[in-house]
Amino acid sequence: MTKTYNIDVDCASCAMKMEDAAKKTTGVKDAIVNFMALKMKIEFEEGADDKKVIQEVRKNCKKVERDAEVYV
Repeated sequence: MTKTYNIDVDCASCAMKMEDAAKKTTGVKDAIVNFMALKMKIEFEEGADDKKVIQEVRKNCKKVERDAEVYV
């Protein structure tokens, strides 16, 4: 399953940090951040609970970029 989320991030470098953090989250198969569109596309692993996983993605993104936000 793939879902797209709105994000708030200040720079392209920070967006890349968010993408890397999302990719390292358990339950995420792949993640792509489009800085210009302020969107994050998450492909979840088979059987993953997308609601729980996206909360972990948000936490992990906050660890690498405190001001960043992923809107659920």
